[in-house]
Amino acid sequence: MDPSKQETNQKKASKTMAKKETQEFQFVVYNTMTQQKEVFKPKTPGKVCMYVCGVTAYDFSHLGHARAAVSFDVLYRYLKHLGYEVTYVRNFTDVDDKIIRRANETGEDPISLSDRYCKEYNIDMSDLQCLSPTHEPRVSDHMEQIKDMITQIINKDFGYVVDGDVFFAVDKFPNYGKLSGQKLENNRAGERVAVDSRKRNPSDFALWKAAKPGEPSWDSSWGPGRPGWHIECSAMSAHYLSFKFDIHGGGLDLIFPHHENEIAQSCAACEESDVSYWMHNGHVTNNNEKMSKSLGNFFTIRQITERYHPLALRYFLINAHYRSPLNYSIVQLEGASDAVFYIYQTLKDCQDALLQLQEEMPNDGKPARISPDAKECISKLRNEFQVKMSDDLSTSLILTGAFLEALKLVNNLLTMLKKKQQKQQRLLVIQSLKEIEKEVTKILDVLGLQPPCSYNEVLLQLKEKALTRAGLVEDDVIRLINQRAEVRRNKDFLKSDQMRAHLQAKGIALMDVGTETIWRPCVPVQQESGIVPSEGQKVPPKPETA
Repeated sequence: MDPSKQETNQKKASKTMAKKETQEFQFVVYNTMTQQKEVFKPKTPGKVCMYVCGVTAYDFSHLGHARAAVSFDVLYRYLKHLGYEVTYVRNFTDVDDKIIRRANETGEDPISLSDRYCKEYNIDMSDLQCLSPTHEPRVSDHMEQIKDMITQIINKDFGYVVDGDVFFAVDKFPNYGKLSGQKLENNRAGERVAVDSRKRNPSDFALWKAAKPGEPSWDSSWGPGRPGWHIECSAMSAHYLSFKFDIHGGGLDLIFPHHENEIAQSCAACEESDVSYWMHNGHVTNNNEKMSKSLGNFFTIRQITERYHPLALRYFLINAHYRSPLNYSIVQLEGASDAVFYIYQTLKDCQDALLQLQEEMPNDGKPARISPDAKECISKLRNEFQVKMSDDLSTSLILTGAFLEALKLVNNLLTMLKKKQQKQQRLLVIQSLKEIEKEVTKILDVLGLQPPCSYNEVLLQLKEKALTRAGLVEDDVIRLINQRAEVRRNKDFLKSDQMRAHLQAKGIALMDVGTETIWRPCVPVQQESGIVPSEGQKVPPKPETA
């Protein structure tokens, strides 16, 4: 073949491959509105506007809230990783029937009570390493925007006033139900939908509730009162992002009626209102039943992080696809804790080795020379991360496969450093370690699993949590290690094995390294049936184990 033609064909093949790779790594998300995956294209190139429904703050947040927050935090981090400038809005509902009921029970001011739990929620979010949103609006701070939107809805004949209450007339909105597929007759009285004979249609929902004695209220054109639940998100999303934005997110349970009503309100107020992608995370279940405060089958984030490290909880939450149901399981929490310990121990060992070998590393600015195995490992790691994350954030498939192979290679290279090697070969190993570690930490950072402290500190924290679950303190473990050493000196190996098994059943693994015995957390052989709450806390129902 003519060399020039061969070169032309090679260029064409190269361009085809590049185009294929570009298409392969296009970010696709599942859009609840269309019920299919779609290539993500923001309304403004390079910028993303995202609104996620937050919590109604009247109590400590539970595992379901943690899942929603972590799911959309991963999305936020990944969008930033892709180079987008992201405006992320997540609201607090601090005016609501539930808040008022709780405040009446405790004798507190409703706004003050809610403010306290907003702060507690943010402590939980910090523990779980969820980045702070760009804006965290509260209903009580946005009454003017809410009243303005209700006025627009009334003026366009989509809302009507009855005795100081304002209702949305769903009959006026022919596309009602387009997100959920629900019909009007299915919008029955429920948790937040009141039965009211004054409504023109039983499915009409409240935009404004007339003031009642003992409840907080604000003045309006229709008399004193407070907003309905749904209008707050429409008003605040429009205020911070306009009526047209890219992503609206929340839990699966919000599709109907909350998000359906949001669409109706927003479109009624502004015909051009448009959200490109509706995204929803799946439920957390307990015994295969949705975990929620109303059902009383929930665990608070605090109950879990008292016994498991928050990073172990985060790992547990992202180890399932965000849209799939996630069943609460002690076995999986233990497995998540064990997995993050292995990750951080491997990275600590790598970091310690590289620190000691700094003088051997070249500082000439040239690209690092690494081994063929390391090149292949990094290539697979990058490829797998891009493919899985670009496919609707398939986080559950990232922390296996190439990621675990990378950690295994790190440990193999660390072992090689302990052997005698020629200078060039040793340098190749050192630089390979450095480059693999860099790639692994990039992935951990996007997933929100890169610890805020040193690896040594987080390992100590994980060990402390393991001791808490075992009902021990470190002195107890040291004492048992010393007793076992005496038993081994007496060659009573059966008793030695029994002592090791006793600790392993409690989640404490003993490892004999030369003449020394060290310990680390492990998955207990015998699992507990549930979390034991702190004194004074309600005892939650026993969860199903996997």
